[in-house]
Amino acid sequence: MQKESRNPTIHERMKALIEEMVEKELPIKEALEEFEKVYIETASRKYNHNKTRVAKALGIHRNTLHNLCKTLKIK
Repeated sequence: MQKESRNPTIHERMKALIEEMVEKELPIKEALEEFEKVYIETASRKYNHNKTRVAKALGIHRNTLHNLCKTLKIK
């Protein structure tokens, strides 16, 4: 009997990435900043860098997005 192949869940994929980060002893603050940066950059591309739409999709205020972008050095 053949086993059905399935795609890993988001949780499983994140767990694998986090295990790699822990193995490399990446401080949690840097890991969280990297996650936020990649997440915001990805959403920005999806919404053609329209900050109002990006903020709405992320569930944050536009000013919060602006401040995060400034803090994380996202253009």
